[in-house]
Amino acid sequence: MKRTKILHAIRQGKIGGGESHVLDLVTHLDPAKYESVVLSFTDGPMIDALKQKGIKHYVLHTEKPFHFSIWKHVRKLMADEKIDLVHAHGTRALSNTFRSAKSLNIPLIYTVHGWSFHPDQSFVVRYLREKTEHFLTSQCDKTICVSRSNQQDGQDRFNLKRSQVIYNAIDEHVFNPGLPYTNIRRELGIADESFVIGYIVRFTNQKDPLTMLKGFKLLLDKNPNVHLLMVGDGALKDKAIAMVRELEIENKVTFQPFRSDVPALLNAIDLYCLPSLWEGFPIGILEAMAMQKPVVATPVDGTRELVRHNVTGAFIQQKNPDDLARVVGQLIAQPEQMKGLVRNAHLFVKENCTIPIQIEKIDRLYASFI
Repeated sequence: MKRTKILHAIRQGKIGGGESHVLDLVTHLDPAKYESVVLSFTDGPMIDALKQKGIKHYVLHTEKPFHFSIWKHVRKLMADEKIDLVHAHGTRALSNTFRSAKSLNIPLIYTVHGWSFHPDQSFVVRYLREKTEHFLTSQCDKTICVSRSNQQDGQDRFNLKRSQVIYNAIDEHVFNPGLPYTNIRRELGIADESFVIGYIVRFTNQKDPLTMLKGFKLLLDKNPNVHLLMVGDGALKDKAIAMVRELEIENKVTFQPFRSDVPALLNAIDLYCLPSLWEGFPIGILEAMAMQKPVVATPVDGTRELVRHNVTGAFIQQKNPDDLARVVGQLIAQPEQMKGLVRNAHLFVKENCTIPIQIEKIDRLYASFI
């Protein structure tokens, strides 16, 4: 039986939530039924991972949406590879693949890993982004939303049609607290007795690293045994490093660049904190839950579908360092409560967000178009 050839298009080769999702898909889709090809519009660690897995991939470099001059190359790639179905992950990838897919009469699926419009934009920018998403989703045969809140946003703002919700998922064979891991604390010189808070995300305004640091300083004033591990890169990293110097907490904060050994990093921490301003469906929280770490986060869109306050995690107010310090401090003082949150969160992941559950739903969706 001829295998269905699927082109997975993704904006960049750096590894974030969408890129991790693509890697999981191409790794776990039934190789007897599907042949995966990945198109990225920049190079990066994800491309290295694809090489290691032996997955066919292409890089057509552009960092622009609707980059018309690259469309002919995208179309040629689809035609030469005899692609049966295109799965675009994210707005940027869709903006540079939809025209080629439509011209070749190839079914087109779009996964929204968080809409391109969000609260941190001016009225004009947000309006234009909403109009863009409306146009792009109208070109697709199906839109996958990674959270119910994302789907509702689309339906409220531009009458999103032909959509369904499929949650992001975790590979339990990779994010497994029972596996042996590198001793990250020893590697980074963090004392075994320290209570380590993990912040493992991009340093962007969305993830609000400066509130994370301000809240940590207030927490440190009352809990001298805490340590903050900040892992990632991004536009606000230099500001974060400067703030650590200003607050004079250099010996209590450890910075690391992007690292691919996320399970080992999570294994080394005691609590995961994500003070974001908005989220689609945060894979970082899922990964922390799978690794049985308590989660503290802001109650924004997709996060609310993962975290239930005092059930699977704890909520903090946005841009409120005092509340961050208060909530984390309370959990440190109540280890039994943390254990309860961890048990409930791990059960939620097993029942809703594992790779087999996700792959089954996507497999049924693909089959409906083939």
